[in-house]
Amino acid sequence: MAGTMERRMWDLLLILTTAPHSSDVVTSALRLSQAVLDRGGSVRVWACGYATMMTQNTFGDTKLPNTRDPEGHYPSPSAVVQRMIADGEGRFGWISCTACTEERGSTHHIPQVRHRSPLRLATTVTSAKQTLYLGGA
Repeated sequence: MAGTMERRMWDLLLILTTAPHSSDVVTSALRLSQAVLDRGGSVRVWACGYATMMTQNTFGDTKLPNTRDPEGHYPSPSAVVQRMIADGEGRFGWISCTACTEERGSTHHIPQVRHRSPLRLATTVTSAKQTLYLGGA
């Protein structure tokens, strides 16, 4: 009998389906992810819908200046994700749904983003101890 491939288990899978600036859901997802990482856990994010816009390389590294704090540094969403992936040392991953990516024209992702067909979502869910769905219908 051929050997079976052992699948990695993630502590948390966040399925994120909300637009980046439509509410506080994305910020909450990133803060929750960071809290899990701070406790030594692992997190994978599956971005669907307009959440696929989060990791576009066209954002650059910073947001526009904040008029209340023009000297402050405010990283772009893609820069935040890049930092979390780098700092997570293999414990943080980001997936962009290929169907949603193509449908919205958000095809210029940072190189650290993995692309997966929506047909692989069920397998991704089974590779997580806990799954949370955040966003709209």
